[in-house]
Amino acid sequence: MFGLSELAVVLVVIIAVLAAKRLPDLVRSAGKSARILKAEARAMKDQDRGPETPETPGTPRIVQGETLPPSAPASGSAERAGDTPPEGRPAR
Repeated sequence: MFGLSELAVVLVVIIAVLAAKRLPDLVRSAGKSARILKAEARAMKDQDRGPETPETPGTPRIVQGETLPPSAPASGSAERAGDTPPEGRPAR
């Protein structure tokens, strides 16, 4: 009556009809999984080739910043020195 390929097509159609509400989430999660797998494979390939940059996991990173002079807290103030952002910068 039905062959194996026809039965598979009918099953796929039935599953698609019954799971229409969950299908977008299912496809989205499959896409995320594929991206994660691709990123991990790329990372493993890069690790096998060796680092192309001089920065290796044991090397400390240098972050540029600025040094601010310490300021004395105002008497009666609840804020401590260093709690206020520098001038021109928004508070977090």
